[in-house]
Amino acid sequence: MPKIATIIGARPQFIKCAPVSKEIRKEFEEIIIHTGQHYDQNMSRAFFEELDIPEPDFNIGIGSGNHGLQTGKMLLEIEKTLLYIKPDIVLVYGDTNSTMAGALAAVKLHIPVAHIEAGLRSFNRKMPEEINRIVTDLVSKYLFAPTQTAVNNLQNEGHSGIYLVGDVMYDSFLYNTKKAKNTDILKRLHIKPKNYILTTIHRPQNTDDFQQLSDLLSSLENLNRTIIFPIHPRTKNKLKDFGIQIDYKNLYLIEPVTYIEMIYLENNSELIITDSGGVQKESYFAGIPCIVLRGETEWVELVENGWVHLVGNDLDKIPEIIANLLEIEKITKPLFGDGNASGKIAYYLCESSSERSPLGNLSQSQKLSL
Repeated sequence: MPKIATIIGARPQFIKCAPVSKEIRKEFEEIIIHTGQHYDQNMSRAFFEELDIPEPDFNIGIGSGNHGLQTGKMLLEIEKTLLYIKPDIVLVYGDTNSTMAGALAAVKLHIPVAHIEAGLRSFNRKMPEEINRIVTDLVSKYLFAPTQTAVNNLQNEGHSGIYLVGDVMYDSFLYNTKKAKNTDILKRLHIKPKNYILTTIHRPQNTDDFQQLSDLLSSLENLNRTIIFPIHPRTKNKLKDFGIQIDYKNLYLIEPVTYIEMIYLENNSELIITDSGGVQKESYFAGIPCIVLRGETEWVELVENGWVHLVGNDLDKIPEIIANLLEIEKITKPLFGDGNASGKIAYYLCESSSERSPLGNLSQSQKLSL
């Protein structure tokens, strides 16, 4: 049985891994390597338990650190692990340091790399995620694109081995929305459905500068609406470092929530304000309008469809955008596949390892249309 090494390390990757792992284990031996990039209990182990992801076979426990230090340590430890397990394919997800480190370690050992969520571009190279995406796509043999825009980006850059499969996060969202109906998080918070704004903030551009973070929190408080704010460990540490005291009446800071709880909070909010790429998509899946605290997004389809509104540093725009968004009825269109991206990925990888029907015999148009 062919062997796949799956490398994950951060919350979004746990979510993406869950449906894919179920599919590829039907035909492959999967070995999961957890880099430990997210090491908080609610950001890591709880996701494995809740999403029924198999326990990692290796946890190399890198933890946090500056980008160069963290990536370098990951490269060293991932390479050791790959030399030990000798996989046929290395599978990576998204755009984190774990993604790029896993891809680089594999390609230097001449192991084919499969990149799930390939082809995304914000066209802002100041974002570490953008560099991670570009490098990972460059060294990957299998590029599994979630949208046609992602396919176009890859083709414009001269890549081959592109497969339009849809978004695995959509697979996961559809499956787990049913489970989320049983959560009691709003009851515990004493807040009614559709009576709050959900917000998440974690990116360096919004948290690394005292004035930016302080102004952002003040802008949210001044909206005079109930705001539920599950706080990312990184953001919590910045608040502590800057000595920012949270003493607001409208802003409810809560500990990180599980994925199931997050889905429930998204589905029952009236609006989402975030700087997260994944939460942008989940707002669309949930049919909830979204304001993005960035000047650009890798999910350009959401902006083009009027679903997502970018505000960048112009925080004064937020009240007016909210008023407009809540007045307009939103209709979602199928932008992210049919909810079976994981099955398509497993099919392609299985075909690639079969002597009877190798992927190399498929034309590019066949690869893009399956």
